[in-house]
Parts: sequence; structure tokens; C-alpha cells
Amino acid sequence: MKGQRTERLIRTAARFLTCPSKQLSLTSLAEDFLVSKTVISDDVAIIDEALSREGMGGISVDRGRTGGASFVPRMAAAVKESLLKEITDLLNCEERFLPGGLVYYSDILFNPHYALRLGYAMASLFSETRPDVVMTSEVKGIPLAIFTAHAMGIPLAVCRFRNRASDGSAVTVHYPTKNGDVKAMYMGTKQLGKGKRVLIVDDFMRGGSTAAGMLLVAKEFGAEVTGTGIFMLSSDPEVKAVSSYKALLRLDGVEKRQPKVALWE
Repeated sequence: MKGQRTERLIRTAARFLTCPSKQLSLTSLAEDFLVSKTVISDDVAIIDEALSREGMGGISVDRGRTGGASFVPRMAAAVKESLLKEITDLLNCEERFLPGGLVYYSDILFNPHYALRLGYAMASLFSETRPDVVMTSEVKGIPLAIFTAHAMGIPLAVCRFRNRASDGSAVTVHYPTKNGDVKAMYMGTKQLGKGKRVLIVDDFMRGGSTAAGMLLVAKEFGAEVTGTGIFMLSSDPEVKAVSSYKALLRLDGVEKRQPKVALWE
């Protein structure tokens, strides 16, 4: 498979980008391209520098016995701010405002053009927590959560509000909502295991009852929650059902029926 260096660089970069956070063997790469491991190491250094300049992350190299390397998405602050500014400009259009002071954003989360980069941004917020699984609830949280899981190289577990036979046996938890109702949440027993480190990702948080429900699910499985990430957080009410979280965007003016989306700080 030996060829021109430009082609080798492109194909090697493609392998890293296709499987973020998954380690590739430098020895195997050298064998595939019929070059020495030293040449591949030089190629990886070039790719690392290029990705870092692009502000999307870099290559992490294991200098140990295995000699592997992986692309770790870490969105630079300027790149993340530019992305979120683009999205807030879209969301603050008057035709997106909904009754109850909310804003329509489903078309953005279900558009891979935005969802992939938002997943990288979310993964960047929790890159040091090293979770084993990303957890979300159906339905609108799924695109952001799956791209976050993709960036971190880990699977996605989905909490459902209705049990399905195709999911097999499930664990059920009941949690209170802001209105005082009690809802049920289901998680298939094959999706999560005891001792797993879980990152919760959801699309929207107002009072935080859904996130609190997912915390109960994780507790029921004996899993450890390493963080909670939200696409858009409502500033009202100020007190949430969960105490610790990070968000990408903030929705203000819900109580006054004058919604405005801004960057979360």
C-alpha cells in the first residue's frame, strides 16, 4: 500500500477522524503503508499540528509498549464560541419563539451539520471526566448525545418514557416533575452496568426533573455519574432539581414570555 506521502497523510488522518478517541496501532499503520514506524510517527505529528491549528483537537500518542495513537476532540474556545454564536443568531429569530416563552430548536439538533460540532463542543466540556457511557432521554436529546458519544469513543444509553419489548428487560424509576406529577423512566438492563461511569447529556433543562430522573436511573444501576451536560438551560427557575451541570446555551426571559438565547457562562 506504499504511495505518496500526501496520500498517506490524508488516509491516516481519515482513520483518526472516523473513530475519535479510539486508539490506532502505529505498528499496524506502518505495516499497512509499507513504511517504518518512525515515518508514521512523523506523519502523526504533522496531523496533530494541523488538527490543533484547526481548533478541533489533537492526536494523543501512547509512548508505551503498544505504541498507539488516537484523535481526541477538544474544541478550542474561539471555535466553540463561533459555533455557538452562529446558533444563537439562528435561535433568536422571532419566528422560532413558541408559546410559553420557549424556542424551537429541533431542526438544529437533528441537522448533522450542527449536531456533530455540538457533540464535539459538549465532549470538550467533559474531556477530563473519562466516562464509559453517555446517557440521554428520548427524543430530542439523542442527536447531541450520540455525537458526544462518538467524539468520546463510547456507547450511548437511552432512557425511555415507554417500555418497548424490543429493548428486553428494563429497570424502571419514578421521578417527580415540576408540576407535582410522577413520571416513569425506563432503561434496558443491557445498556448499563454496575460501576460504569456515566455522562448525562440532554437537550433542554428548565426545572431539571428529567436530568434528576436519569440520575436516579444511574443510581439504580450502581453507576457513577461524572457530569451532566445540557444543550440549552433555562435561567428560570433559578433553583434546579440537580445541583451540578454544564450547558452550551442559556435561555432567558421565559417567565416574562420574552425569550432570548445567549451563551451559557
